[in-house]
Amino acid sequence: MAQGTIRILATGGTIAGRGQSATGRAYRSGQIGIEQLLAEARAAGVTGPIEARQVASLGSQDIGPREWAALHAECLAAMADADVRGVVITHGTDTAEETAFLLDLTLPTTKPVVLAGAMRPADALGSDGMRNLANALAIACDAKAAGRGVLLAMGDHVFAARDVRKARTQGTGAFAGFPRGPVGHASPSGVDWFGPAGRTGEDARFAFPEAMPRVDVIHAHAGMDAGIVDAVLQGGAQGLVLAGMGQGNAPGPVLQALAGAAARGMPVLRASRVDEGLVERNVEVDDDALGLVAARDLGPAKARILLCVLIESGVTQAGEIQSVIDGLK
Repeated sequence: MAQGTIRILATGGTIAGRGQSATGRAYRSGQIGIEQLLAEARAAGVTGPIEARQVASLGSQDIGPREWAALHAECLAAMADADVRGVVITHGTDTAEETAFLLDLTLPTTKPVVLAGAMRPADALGSDGMRNLANALAIACDAKAAGRGVLLAMGDHVFAARDVRKARTQGTGAFAGFPRGPVGHASPSGVDWFGPAGRTGEDARFAFPEAMPRVDVIHAHAGMDAGIVDAVLQGGAQGLVLAGMGQGNAPGPVLQALAGAAARGMPVLRASRVDEGLVERNVEVDDDALGLVAARDLGPAKARILLCVLIESGVTQAGEIQSVIDGLK
């Protein structure tokens, strides 16, 4: 590895999970501390200056604003430390795309930040976690890794936070990217990039939200009525994301209820429950007339994260939000 310390921030997840047997399915996340994982990595041949900090020991289904704030603060400290070359975050896979995207929106691009997880616990036969960790360390050490935003290392692929999502519930190839696929190929010995860095030297695009606004996601389904919209509004939501059918569609009464919320000043984004594809403006849904925002290639989970950040930053008008989404890279 190149010189300069890599700082690992551990949060738990399947990569730190332990099962009842090497061949069984059941396991518990976050059971193994990062010092033990790092010792095993060194025993497997990983070298170089590495320091580790245990931020949390959770399955990522339980990660939220408190852990995000701690990770963001730790990343900023690493950015300011001249002895730190890059950051690796071990993380559960269920919400890795949300953590990665939030950090991508709120950190500068001066040093690489790389998430790594696993689809099989550490003591499972054929566990993928140690290789993903070794790959993430290699990425964080690579001279060409900075200037790409936050990255995620899974299954020998390197994904940008902007694109990555968990696309499968099982298997080591569970992650995919859209609109871009992987931006590089990683192994413990190095990284092959598929293109140059496109965000070199960027400052953080947004301030980290001191308080995460409540933004709820409504999942569209056949035969639904506006009752769920009314319930969410009564629950205190500050913004809404529709996980719509097809290109972010929903039954007429639901769209009218969302338009009513938008008319009262609530930002409403249309995303899609479909795994992959664009939600464009004014195709089948008249966004201009309804006052809605098209999430384009952002899935519901990332659309929600972005809307939380924008609301906290004071960006709540549909036109302003659409401009931000259209300009994301």
